[in-house]
Amino acid sequence: MAMHRHLLVITVLQYFPLYLMSGISAAPKPSFPAVWVFGDSLVDSGNNNYVLLALAKANLPPNGIDFPTHHATGRFCNGKHSIDILCEYMGLPYPPPAKAPSSRGFAILKGLNYASGAGGILNGTGANYIDRISFNEQIVLFQQTIRELNHLLGEAAAKDLLRNSLFASIFGSNDYINNYILESNNASRIQYTPSQYVDLLISTYKTQLTTVYNLGARKFVVSAVGPLGCIPSRLAIGSVDGSCVASVNELVLGFNNALKPLLLELTQTLPGSMFLYGNAYDAVYDLIQDPSPAGFNVVNRGCCGAGKYNGALPCLPVVERICTNRNEYIFWDAYHPTQAFNEILGRRTFLGPPSDISPMNIQQLSMLQL
Repeated sequence: MAMHRHLLVITVLQYFPLYLMSGISAAPKPSFPAVWVFGDSLVDSGNNNYVLLALAKANLPPNGIDFPTHHATGRFCNGKHSIDILCEYMGLPYPPPAKAPSSRGFAILKGLNYASGAGGILNGTGANYIDRISFNEQIVLFQQTIRELNHLLGEAAAKDLLRNSLFASIFGSNDYINNYILESNNASRIQYTPSQYVDLLISTYKTQLTTVYNLGARKFVVSAVGPLGCIPSRLAIGSVDGSCVASVNELVLGFNNALKPLLLELTQTLPGSMFLYGNAYDAVYDLIQDPSPAGFNVVNRGCCGAGKYNGALPCLPVVERICTNRNEYIFWDAYHPTQAFNEILGRRTFLGPPSDISPMNIQQLSMLQL
């Protein structure tokens, strides 16, 4: 179905209150029956805790210090990541990690999270962290979930559940940080020019997203890559004065500029689908350039870590001090944002204008009949 036909059926929506876990009254009816999450450490809820040889893990404090349980869950954050916040707006529980032993049976009916720290679009991405779950491997896990859903609900009901669910995909950061611009391995840079690498990522991503569609997904939100030249780990490597590394951001923009038309193409060519583009790049970059209206004071330093800009070492228990004013920091550690930033991103994804998420926001997508 062409995109213009989708847009004709969007209706004016009433504001959905936050989910009960946020401390605000729960929505009377969930926006979607379930949410299924594919991605990397930005939205990993603990899958890597169950990957034996994965070096990218956040299962130790002070990670999780501001999470409702006040302990490390496997989220690379002081608290909730952006999908958690989005689920609160949608009236859904946080989808549990798919690799957790308890994520079986009726526990999966509201959705699962397949995201994995160091995972990427390309199978080879993140090899410097030894083991991780790439997007292709996450799709295999999702196929196993579908078989279980068919057993629990019957094929017709399972198909209906997936058709009305939200599918989130957050990939691409590691394909640059832990692949193309990785200092210890320049094989990809030797083999591909920046534009050739974008073509490789986009063609691979197209196949993967189409596979998820063919497995029953219809409503997607796909995130752009944020300004990687502004994260503390890159500042520690290539910034003299704490300002963003422009050359890295230019690489990322090359990917994002190709991703948006890809999602338009998929919407137009895959019947009954809608692919939203989440503009995470501008969400981060704009706040770095003008942080004070949102209450941020520190834009180029991790709250937890060590070395230059707290970007040289990850957030580990051996870190002597972490910042106490965490709500004033955009970055939690060398790579990941704070809960305070995730709250902004989640809200803008659910309710934001086309500059934040296009061609519509998640609230509007929830009411769209495909």
